[in-house]
Amino acid sequence: MGPSMGKSRSTTWQELATGQAGVLSFRQLRTIGVTRTAFRHHVRVGRWAQRTSQVLTTTTGPLSREQQLWCAVLHAGGDSLIGGLTAAEVSGMKNWSRDNVTVLINNPQSLEPLDGVEFFRTRRDLDTLSAPTALPLCRLEPALLLFSGYEFNQRTAHGALAAAVQQRLTTPDKLRASLSELAPLRRAGEFRVLLDDLEGGAQSLAEIDVKEACRDFGIVAPSRQTKRRDRGGRTRFTDCEWHLADGRVIVLEVDGSFHDDVAEASDHRARNRKLMTATRIVVQCSAYEIRHEPWEVMEDLIALGVPRLSAAS
Repeated sequence: MGPSMGKSRSTTWQELATGQAGVLSFRQLRTIGVTRTAFRHHVRVGRWAQRTSQVLTTTTGPLSREQQLWCAVLHAGGDSLIGGLTAAEVSGMKNWSRDNVTVLINNPQSLEPLDGVEFFRTRRDLDTLSAPTALPLCRLEPALLLFSGYEFNQRTAHGALAAAVQQRLTTPDKLRASLSELAPLRRAGEFRVLLDDLEGGAQSLAEIDVKEACRDFGIVAPSRQTKRRDRGGRTRFTDCEWHLADGRVIVLEVDGSFHDDVAEASDHRARNRKLMTATRIVVQCSAYEIRHEPWEVMEDLIALGVPRLSAAS
């Protein structure tokens, strides 16, 4: 797990720095035979820069994101991993990055606080959670589940899991396996329900909200993630579709929060118009509407002919 804190004496500080984005801990330097006098000299003459009480860099300018992560985990010591949404960011998850770095630790001793770093203490064996990377990193599934289990906002907790599945970084099966691995975990029961919904075709919390709104208002549940080709020849997957008895298709596209950007929202609406035909009608709503004002959306769908459960049976 992570960089060895006991490298052999044949290792040079140059080799170590190359593998750690130029970030070194005092403990590592002492272990490979670099004396305190020597590395303090490098700092004093301006070749290196001390970043924390335990870490320095062989560069002196602003820290890159990669260096920030190395500084955080080396400051924490040997039994630590980059975790939470930071681990998800490193694993390629988009639109969920946070400025603060999350580090998982299981050291029972007190740890000096570090600006911009959140230390998350756990009793779990970090070796079993680590990814096979040079940077000490928690695997995506346990990183997200630990974050979601202790996140105050339930919707944020669920949204992180849904986003990872939507972005095809993981699968409901992998998250279920990790749930078992982490047991006991807060919210495990509701996470299993969420994973069942995601496995059933929902790609976001908004789509799950549509399913719940249809149930609450007695509307037939839609087909989800239907493959379509728009007028421009582009392959699309629609959020929700209802196939009506008269041959029409009602498509509901739910815009997430990232469509609040004017340019992105305009582009999204233009793409949706290309899905429309004489018999295919596209309706749009925001994730906020389907979550907080579902009756407005449901009334519009009913007006367009989407049947109620009683009428369909």
